[in-house]
Amino acid sequence: MSAHLLSVNLTAFIHEGDWTGSVGRTGIDKRPVTSLQLTPAGVVDDHVLDTKVHGGIHKAVYAYSIEDLHWWEEQIGSSLTPGSFGENLTTSGIDLTEAVIGERWQIGQTLLEVSQPRIPCRVFAGFWKRPSLIKDFTDAVRPGTYLRVIEGGDVSANDLITLVRRPEHGFTIGQAFRARNGARELVPQVLDTAELPGSWHEWAHRVLDAE
Repeated sequence: MSAHLLSVNLTAFIHEGDWTGSVGRTGIDKRPVTSLQLTPAGVVDDHVLDTKVHGGIHKAVYAYSIEDLHWWEEQIGSSLTPGSFGENLTTSGIDLTEAVIGERWQIGQTLLEVSQPRIPCRVFAGFWKRPSLIKDFTDAVRPGTYLRVIEGGDVSANDLITLVRRPEHGFTIGQAFRARNGARELVPQVLDTAELPGSWHEWAHRVLDAE
Protein backbone atom coordinates (compact mmCIF):
# COMPACT_ATOMS: atom_id res chain seq x y z
CA MET A 1 0.00 0.00 0.00
CA SER A 2 1.17 3.56 -0.66
CA ALA A 3 2.00 5.96 2.17
CA HIS A 4 -0.97 6.04 4.50
CA LEU A 5 -2.13 6.43 8.08
CA LEU A 6 -1.75 3.21 10.00
CA SER A 7 -3.49 4.63 13.06
CA VAL A 8 -4.97 7.86 14.41
CA ASN A 9 -4.58 8.46 18.14
CA LEU A 10 -6.16 10.58 20.85
CA THR A 11 -5.35 11.18 24.52
CA ALA A 12 -6.77 8.25 26.48
CA PHE A 13 -5.60 9.11 30.00
CA ILE A 14 -4.42 12.23 31.81
CA HIS A 15 -1.36 11.38 33.90
CA GLU A 16 -0.23 13.28 36.97
CA GLY A 17 3.09 13.14 38.78
CA ASP A 18 6.52 14.67 39.19
CA TRP A 19 7.52 13.58 35.68
CA THR A 20 4.63 15.32 33.91
CA GLY A 21 6.22 18.75 33.52
CA SER A 22 5.53 22.23 34.83
CA VAL A 23 1.73 21.90 34.95
CA GLY A 24 1.82 18.56 36.77
CA ARG A 25 -0.44 16.84 34.24
CA THR A 26 0.06 15.50 30.72
CA GLY A 27 -2.01 14.14 27.85
CA ILE A 28 0.91 12.34 26.17
CA ASP A 29 -0.75 8.92 26.59
CA LYS A 30 -2.55 8.49 23.25
CA ARG A 31 -4.39 5.43 21.95
CA PRO A 32 -5.95 4.47 18.59
CA VAL A 33 -9.44 5.77 17.79
CA THR A 34 -11.71 5.56 14.75
CA SER A 35 -11.07 9.06 13.42
CA LEU A 36 -9.71 12.49 14.32
CA GLN A 37 -10.97 15.96 13.52
CA LEU A 38 -8.05 18.26 12.71
CA THR A 39 -8.20 22.06 12.87
CA PRO A 40 -5.50 24.75 12.58
CA ALA A 41 -5.63 25.01 16.38
CA GLY A 42 -5.03 21.30 16.87
CA VAL A 43 -6.85 17.99 17.27
CA VAL A 44 -10.44 18.21 18.51
CA ASP A 45 -10.93 16.50 21.91
CA ASP A 46 -7.20 15.91 22.38
CA HIS A 47 -5.53 17.18 25.56
CA VAL A 48 -2.58 19.57 25.29
CA LEU A 49 -1.99 20.77 28.84
CA ASP A 50 1.43 22.45 28.81
CA THR A 51 0.67 25.03 26.13
CA LYS A 52 4.00 26.81 26.65
CA VAL A 53 5.78 23.82 25.13
CA HIS A 54 3.16 21.93 23.14
CA GLY A 55 0.32 22.76 20.79
CA GLY A 56 -0.25 25.93 18.78
CA ILE A 57 -0.44 26.32 15.02
CA HIS A 58 3.11 25.04 14.40
CA LYS A 59 2.55 21.94 16.56
CA ALA A 60 -1.10 21.31 15.80
CA VAL A 61 -0.57 17.62 15.00
CA TYR A 62 2.30 15.22 15.69
CA ALA A 63 3.17 12.31 13.40
CA TYR A 64 5.46 9.34 13.98
CA SER A 65 6.11 6.44 11.61
CA ILE A 66 5.51 2.77 12.26
CA GLU A 67 8.91 2.08 10.69
CA ASP A 68 10.65 4.19 13.34
CA LEU A 69 8.45 2.64 16.03
CA HIS A 70 9.61 -0.82 14.96
CA TRP A 71 13.23 0.40 15.03
CA TRP A 72 12.75 1.42 18.64
CA GLU A 73 11.24 -1.95 19.49
CA GLU A 74 14.49 -3.57 18.38
CA GLN A 75 16.57 -1.12 20.43
CA ILE A 76 14.66 -1.53 23.68
CA GLY A 77 13.59 -5.16 23.31
CA SER A 78 9.95 -4.41 24.00
CA SER A 79 6.79 -4.05 21.93
CA LEU A 80 5.29 -0.61 21.26
CA THR A 81 1.86 0.30 20.00
CA PRO A 82 0.64 3.26 17.91
CA GLY A 83 0.46 6.30 20.16
CA SER A 84 3.51 5.25 22.20
CA PHE A 85 5.33 8.41 21.12
CA GLY A 86 2.39 10.63 21.97
CA GLU A 87 1.68 10.95 18.26
CA ASN A 88 -1.72 11.76 16.79
CA LEU A 89 -0.87 10.17 13.44
CA THR A 90 1.03 6.91 13.06
CA THR A 91 2.20 6.81 9.44
CA SER A 92 3.31 3.95 7.22
CA GLY A 93 5.37 4.07 4.04
CA ILE A 94 6.91 7.52 4.50
CA ASP A 95 10.33 8.49 5.90
CA LEU A 96 9.47 11.35 8.22
CA THR A 97 13.12 12.15 8.96
CA GLU A 98 13.60 12.94 5.26
CA ALA A 99 10.41 15.02 5.01
CA VAL A 100 11.22 18.54 3.81
CA ILE A 101 10.23 21.46 6.04
CA GLY A 102 7.19 23.05 4.41
CA GLU A 103 6.15 20.10 2.28
CA ARG A 104 2.40 19.55 2.18
CA TRP A 105 0.36 16.36 2.43
CA GLN A 106 -3.22 15.68 1.49
CA ILE A 107 -4.78 13.20 3.92
CA GLY A 108 -8.48 12.57 3.61
CA GLN A 109 -10.22 15.93 3.85
CA THR A 110 -7.16 17.70 5.25
CA LEU A 111 -4.12 19.54 3.95
CA LEU A 112 -1.16 19.40 6.34
CA GLU A 113 2.27 21.07 6.27
CA VAL A 114 5.50 19.71 7.77
CA SER A 115 6.62 22.35 10.29
CA GLN A 116 9.37 21.15 12.65
CA PRO A 117 10.86 18.11 14.40
CA ARG A 118 9.94 17.07 17.89
CA ILE A 119 12.53 17.96 20.55
CA PRO A 120 12.37 15.39 23.39
CA CYS A 121 11.56 16.47 26.95
CA ARG A 122 11.51 14.91 30.39
CA VAL A 123 7.77 14.25 30.12
CA PHE A 124 8.49 11.87 27.26
CA ALA A 125 11.22 10.17 29.29
CA GLY A 126 8.90 9.90 32.28
CA PHE A 127 6.09 8.44 30.18
CA TRP A 128 8.40 5.68 28.97
CA LYS A 129 10.03 5.33 32.42
CA ARG A 130 13.39 5.53 30.65
CA PRO A 131 15.72 8.14 32.21
CA SER A 132 18.09 8.00 29.24
CA LEU A 133 15.37 8.60 26.64
CA ILE A 134 16.19 12.24 25.89
CA LYS A 135 19.77 11.28 24.98
CA ASP A 136 18.64 8.09 23.22
CA PHE A 137 16.03 9.95 21.16
CA THR A 138 18.52 12.69 20.25
CA ASP A 139 21.17 10.18 19.19
CA ALA A 140 18.68 8.20 17.10
CA VAL A 141 17.68 11.19 14.88
CA ARG A 142 14.19 9.76 14.34
CA PRO A 143 12.18 12.68 15.75
CA GLY A 144 8.93 12.45 13.81
CA THR A 145 7.35 15.68 12.67
CA TYR A 146 4.90 18.29 13.84
CA LEU A 147 2.39 19.47 11.26
CA ARG A 148 0.40 22.61 10.63
CA VAL A 149 -3.21 22.19 9.55
CA ILE A 150 -3.73 24.27 6.40
CA GLU A 151 -7.18 22.85 5.68
CA GLY A 152 -9.01 21.05 8.46
CA GLY A 153 -11.22 18.00 8.38
CA ASP A 154 -11.45 14.38 9.44
CA VAL A 155 -8.76 11.71 9.06
CA SER A 156 -8.95 7.97 9.69
CA ALA A 157 -6.71 4.92 9.65
CA ASN A 158 -5.91 3.75 6.09
CA ASP A 159 -6.31 7.26 4.62
CA LEU A 160 -3.69 7.78 1.92
CA ILE A 161 -0.93 10.37 2.38
CA THR A 162 -0.36 12.23 -0.89
CA LEU A 163 2.58 14.61 -1.28
CA VAL A 164 1.24 17.72 -3.02
CA ARG A 165 4.17 20.15 -2.63
CA ARG A 166 7.84 19.91 -1.71
CA PRO A 167 9.92 23.12 -1.34
CA GLU A 168 13.09 23.36 -3.40
CA HIS A 169 15.29 24.30 -0.42
CA GLY A 170 15.35 20.62 0.60
CA PHE A 171 16.00 21.24 4.31
CA THR A 172 14.67 18.18 6.10
CA ILE A 173 13.23 17.32 9.48
CA GLY A 174 16.37 15.32 10.25
CA GLN A 175 18.67 18.21 9.36
CA ALA A 176 16.66 20.66 11.46
CA PHE A 177 16.80 18.24 14.40
CA ARG A 178 20.56 17.83 14.01
CA ALA A 179 21.03 21.62 13.78
CA ARG A 180 19.20 22.01 17.08
CA ASN A 181 21.36 19.34 18.69
CA GLY A 182 24.89 20.43 17.89
CA ALA A 183 25.37 20.38 14.11
CA ARG A 184 26.27 24.06 13.92
CA GLU A 185 27.15 23.86 10.22
CA LEU A 186 23.42 23.44 9.56
CA VAL A 187 22.31 26.50 11.55
CA PRO A 188 22.52 28.94 8.57
CA GLN A 189 20.06 26.70 6.73
CA VAL A 190 17.60 27.20 9.57
CA LEU A 191 17.60 30.92 8.74
CA ASP A 192 17.15 30.15 5.05
CA THR A 193 14.08 27.98 5.68
CA ALA A 194 11.13 30.36 5.79
CA GLU A 195 8.67 27.61 6.69
CA LEU A 196 10.26 27.02 10.10
CA PRO A 197 8.57 28.86 13.00
CA GLY A 198 9.91 32.25 14.03
CA SER A 199 11.23 30.80 17.29
CA TRP A 200 13.67 28.67 15.27
CA HIS A 201 14.96 31.71 13.40
CA GLU A 202 15.40 33.59 16.69
CA TRP A 203 17.36 30.65 18.09
CA ALA A 204 19.57 30.48 14.99
CA HIS A 205 20.35 34.20 15.19
CA ARG A 206 21.40 33.80 18.84
CA VAL A 207 23.68 30.88 17.98
CA LEU A 208 25.33 32.65 15.06
CA ASP A 209 25.68 35.96 16.92
CA ALA A 210 27.48 34.16 19.73
CA GLU A 211 30.16 32.76 17.44
